[in-house]
Amino acid sequence: MNPKELLCLLSLERLDSNLFRGSNQDIGAAAVFGGQVLGQALAAAGETVEGREAHSMHAYFIRPGDKAVPIIYDVERVRDGGSFTTRRVVAIQYGEPIFILSVAAVRTEKRFCHQVEMPDVPAPEDLPCESELRLAMAATLPPERRAFFTSERPVEMRPIYPDDLWDESKRQPEQGFWIRVNTKVPDSPMLHRALLAYTSDFYFMGTALRPHGKSFCSEGLQAASLDHAMWFHREFRIDEWVLYMMESTSASGSRGLNFGKFYRRDGALVASCTQEGLIRMV
Repeated sequence: MNPKELLCLLSLERLDSNLFRGSNQDIGAAAVFGGQVLGQALAAAGETVEGREAHSMHAYFIRPGDKAVPIIYDVERVRDGGSFTTRRVVAIQYGEPIFILSVAAVRTEKRFCHQVEMPDVPAPEDLPCESELRLAMAATLPPERRAFFTSERPVEMRPIYPDDLWDESKRQPEQGFWIRVNTKVPDSPMLHRALLAYTSDFYFMGTALRPHGKSFCSEGLQAASLDHAMWFHREFRIDEWVLYMMESTSASGSRGLNFGKFYRRDGALVASCTQEGLIRMV
């Protein structure tokens, strides 16, 4: 999938005032990529909101998505208040919910303002492309895993720590990437948020595997996203470089908890996210 196809993926077909249909793109995973459902559901919610931008979203993954059939997004207009707008989106396949998202939107206000500082990391121009690293190592994988690692992805990613991207020694539970969609994106803040939500699911859950000497290449690993939340703090453009820093604070009960921060190149913290994922050996 190339970047222009990604923009089409997040352009949903409107079936009714609150009902939308989204197509699927195969990136080589066994089921629908979780980031796709995050981005499409946020885009569906945005189609029912005027004059306000999403500031937070909270999602639960309920069932694996089937890549062979479209996904229906049913938006409930929970509330249009004086300051906040609330939407609830249910993603449906075969008449059953596969995903649930709550979204809150608000008008921008400039009042209290502070943030944590952006870490000092190499510039994206000084780092290799993640796609090149994937292609270089794909030949060492079993055939059933190669499709995921050789598929074209619409987001350019440059790892801060390229030497240990798939190292299976025990490492610190942190990683980072410069990310961008390498095509001009229309001037829609909601679309840029939906694209950031899409991208936020790449590599995120793997952060919790690093202290245990495992990766998504490990034989016998069962992994799946359970929930995902994001908060949008400041404006940004996803077609310009954004730094995505990830860390895992805990793993227990076959679940790993991960936190992420997104920074513009000028150091502004533009978004935060968290995700808990299932991680177990079978």
